[in-house]
Amino acid sequence: MKKLLLLTFAILIAGTACSGNLNKNETKTKTGMEITEKATVIHLSKADFLTKVYNYEKNPDEWKYEGDKPAIVDFYATWCGPCKMIAPVLEELAKEYAGQIVIYKIDTDKEPELSAAFGIRSIPTLLFIPMTGEPQIAQGAMPKAALKKAINEFLLGNK
Repeated sequence: MKKLLLLTFAILIAGTACSGNLNKNETKTKTGMEITEKATVIHLSKADFLTKVYNYEKNPDEWKYEGDKPAIVDFYATWCGPCKMIAPVLEELAKEYAGQIVIYKIDTDKEPELSAAFGIRSIPTLLFIPMTGEPQIAQGAMPKAALKKAINEFLLGNK
């Protein structure tokens, strides 16, 4: 019963996160003026990845980040328990670090070529991408405190 309740809750959250505009949720006043903007995790296809993160087809021998903010890429699968555990944490971090970093998600079942390009063998796998330098990979569902430390120190350069 507890597993069924948790699964239902995870499906409701995933359905909410996947509907509408994946880049932001806007709250508008009666006059239509935007008053807030909340960042969310952005789901990527291969084509999106090539333009927003790294075009490994054009630059196979050299890492060249295509983004304008540091990023985290979460390689996940919908059936993965640890992936479901980390998903709400990544949503919280996307809101908390809005405007400073971008958090992307790639469904390994839908994008097997991306998984193969990065040698993803277990999920969740997180790719931490700073603005300069090489990205780093971490495997497993990291706790929020560890993710915040990686964001602050590795991605934002705050010691």
